[in-house]
Amino acid sequence: MTTRDPVSPPNRNIDSAPNPRTERGTGLFGAYWRWHFYASVLVIPILGMLAITGLIYLLRFQIEPLLHRDLMVLSQPAGMPRPVPLSAQQDAVATAYPTATIRTVTEPGGPDRSTSFSVELPDGAGRDVFVDPWSGRVLGDLDPDSTLSGLAIRVHSELLAGRWGDHLIELGACWAIVLTVTGYLLFWRGRRARRTRLARRVRSALLRNRHAWVGAIVGGGILLLILTGLPWTGIWGERVQQLATDRGTSLWSEDHGALSDPASTLDESLPHSHRAEIPWGAGKSEVPTSAATSDGAVANLDTAVTVAVRAGVTGPMTVALPTTDEGVYSVIGYAFNDPGQERTIHVDRYSGQVVSEYGYGDYPTPAKVVAQGIAVHEGRRFGVLNFWLTFAFCLSVIFLCVSGPLMWWRRRPARSGLAAPRGRLPIATTWWIAAAVVALAVLLPLFGASLLVVLLVDRFLIRRIAPLRRWFNVSP
Repeated sequence: MTTRDPVSPPNRNIDSAPNPRTERGTGLFGAYWRWHFYASVLVIPILGMLAITGLIYLLRFQIEPLLHRDLMVLSQPAGMPRPVPLSAQQDAVATAYPTATIRTVTEPGGPDRSTSFSVELPDGAGRDVFVDPWSGRVLGDLDPDSTLSGLAIRVHSELLAGRWGDHLIELGACWAIVLTVTGYLLFWRGRRARRTRLARRVRSALLRNRHAWVGAIVGGGILLLILTGLPWTGIWGERVQQLATDRGTSLWSEDHGALSDPASTLDESLPHSHRAEIPWGAGKSEVPTSAATSDGAVANLDTAVTVAVRAGVTGPMTVALPTTDEGVYSVIGYAFNDPGQERTIHVDRYSGQVVSEYGYGDYPTPAKVVAQGIAVHEGRRFGVLNFWLTFAFCLSVIFLCVSGPLMWWRRRPARSGLAAPRGRLPIATTWWIAAAVVALAVLLPLFGASLLVVLLVDRFLIRRIAPLRRWFNVSP
């Protein structure tokens, strides 16, 4: 037998916006809910996009071989224990693309994978060229930006809108902090009301409870992802990097000898140096160079890899090729799961001798922290565990981005405008709230500027125009 809610009046949606004073016993709950609501309006589209594109990028090594099997997947011929030398594969690429400049080469990740060459065309466009390592045959090429994962990472980083897209993502990340903090406050202060609603089988109570618990579980992960993603941003990241540079350090592991733009977006082995050249340490890091020998001895790609193997560099390796007579072969070791193993050796293109080395131990302290944070951010720092946790995290964020608007839609009464929860945050009268808001605004300038705009619009526009007051559900 089903029971009917005895307090539900006719023609009233029981899940409509409650009065925070009667339901929660404090007006602060309504204020937290209102800020959570407004933050979600901005954050949900951005956070949902980041979760979807991040999930695609996480699965790029599973997705791309399926989509481009003819280029990336092959079979090792019977009775052929060794692949064709890399230098011969390089010659095949140079023959197939005579006007292109070969920038990097990445060894196959297994016997059933192709060798990847990153080349630059005369017009500046980049291509990933794939070669069968067992036959030396060029299989074809891809524009790395046109692949599904390449497109995903471009949307993830700048919404395909350049610097303005980057700023919008940074703005969303700033307000996601507000969304997460207010979400935790609502989770704690609303715990009894959720249990009551569940017991009474109120409409949407189950969805609200699941939304609350999923948010509580992944909220810390959202804050961690924001923290590890901020160094990439165009305002906060550039500002902090400039402060670091002025003090002779850097957020980034910048090895001037291993700059290899354009590098493939599918390359899993390259350390995550910043795309723009940043002379950390006031330019104290010298660019390694090659010196021509009197006997004219010339080392090649195979020589560089052999020297790197003897030096203990782990494979599959990526080699940035010299593009000038003074250039060096920069052999970058595989350190996908552990940035602490990142290591690059620079090999003289004439003598085949190691000119210099650069590794994690040489990074400035902030760069070490950022490198570890990025590895966690990309779901690779702790191997399979990090991968599956990141996979589950992305799905959970997508659930939050869907369930939030669905709850709003179900509780929104007809002809009620935006149906925002009521409540003012007592910034002026509550010192700890004021301190938290000021600290956040100072640490995140974009958040501070947007918050000022929101407060001015609320004070001088919304609260003074009756239709807007009704739409935004505020008191004059």
